[in-house]
Amino acid sequence: MNITEDIRYIGVNDTDIDLFEGQYKVPNGMAYNSYVILDEKVAVFDTVDASKTDEWLEKLSATLDGRKVDYLIVQHMEPDHSASLMHFAKCYPDAVIVGNKKTFIMTEAFFGTDFASRRLVVEDGATLSLGKHQLTFVFAPMVHWPEVMVTYDSTDKVLFSADAFGKFGTFDCDEPWEGEARRYYIGIVGKYGVQVKALLKKADALKIETICPLHGPVLDSDIEHYIKLYNKWASYEPENADDILIAYTSVYGHTKEAVDILSSLLKEKGRNVTVHDLARTDKSIAVADAFRCGKLVLATTTYNGDIFPFMHEFITGLTERSIQNRTIGLIENGSWAPLAAKLMKGMLEKSKNITWLDATVTIRSALDSASKEQIEAMAEQL
Repeated sequence: MNITEDIRYIGVNDTDIDLFEGQYKVPNGMAYNSYVILDEKVAVFDTVDASKTDEWLEKLSATLDGRKVDYLIVQHMEPDHSASLMHFAKCYPDAVIVGNKKTFIMTEAFFGTDFASRRLVVEDGATLSLGKHQLTFVFAPMVHWPEVMVTYDSTDKVLFSADAFGKFGTFDCDEPWEGEARRYYIGIVGKYGVQVKALLKKADALKIETICPLHGPVLDSDIEHYIKLYNKWASYEPENADDILIAYTSVYGHTKEAVDILSSLLKEKGRNVTVHDLARTDKSIAVADAFRCGKLVLATTTYNGDIFPFMHEFITGLTERSIQNRTIGLIENGSWAPLAAKLMKGMLEKSKNITWLDATVTIRSALDSASKEQIEAMAEQL
């Protein structure tokens, strides 16, 4: 596939994978992207996962059509992008491996070599000429590994963005970008908002017409939209300030009944409401929705002197990714010693800029007139 006149896509789709990074369900597969610039000198951008080495090397060979590779640019050492590096090195022994100091510390750790005899160690802001194409390397530490760098081609105004702007799904998957890109970003990069903002600040100085990420589709239109979304995610601001997420667990149905009543009241008031049963919803989807919505309601039971495990896991997923700038309401259920509201609030006490609703719903076993009034008060506040 031609990205521009000189830039070719040689990535591969993985439709056999069920869990990405051992935890994220990917029903639409995964793309491991790789690119080639064919100029006076030839540069390859990143390799692919070990499961797709042979397919990738075949694509690379076909694209080269007999030409040699001058440079392999290693932007990210995570194995889904670097696992084929040694195979490449053997097939193209004259190619120079381009990376930064941290890159080669990691090649030593993964492969037992730092390529001392055939490497080019670059600094932040360093440039490399391929002939017509002029490349600039921009360091992006902790987006989301410490060695990450991105590359800007000033000739075609292309940003090779490493894992930034990636998404779950194959390269040619036709689902909307935002949903799976949000789940990918929040799940994998979400903790590193400060570092993402630093990268976006550097990108502001560049005229970008195309973004070539290491996962998902090439972005070649409405670039401002994608950058705006990334800025919002990195700032921990909700995409939809008035949208409400209700996340709950329920053992015998009484907490679910409270959630159903609250959801119906809010919808009657014209609010957009998303409800997730945490025992049945993919956690990464629920966490991503929490970052999309401006208002959250957490509803669960007291369980073994703590909160129900699925809610505990969910809140941990939020705090690990630095959830902040949200309005939160709490619904607790406890037959003899309701502690869930206190415990949930305690788990979120270090989160920044949390506005707590005055109304907390307390259920003692089953709903009664008092708890129903509390639900109505919560709906009004929301």
